[in-house]
Amino acid sequence: MTGDVWQRDEVQSPCVKLCTIHPAERLCVGCYRTIDEISQWSRMTPEARAEIMAELPTRAPRLQKRRGGRMGRLG
Repeated sequence: MTGDVWQRDEVQSPCVKLCTIHPAERLCVGCYRTIDEISQWSRMTPEARAEIMAELPTRAPRLQKRRGGRMGRLG
């Protein structure tokens, strides 16, 4: 026995345990997935997960635009 830990060969979840859905964009502010993607993640194929993982970085800017609050008044 080599002592290696058995690991599954699959795309891991992008969850960072900051689970809040942005009300306007309908994306999780932690991982940028939709509610449907989050709820279906464990049943998705590795290919479907990989496609979503590749798209997540493009979603981040959608949540960085603030229109109100102090920064909105200063701008």
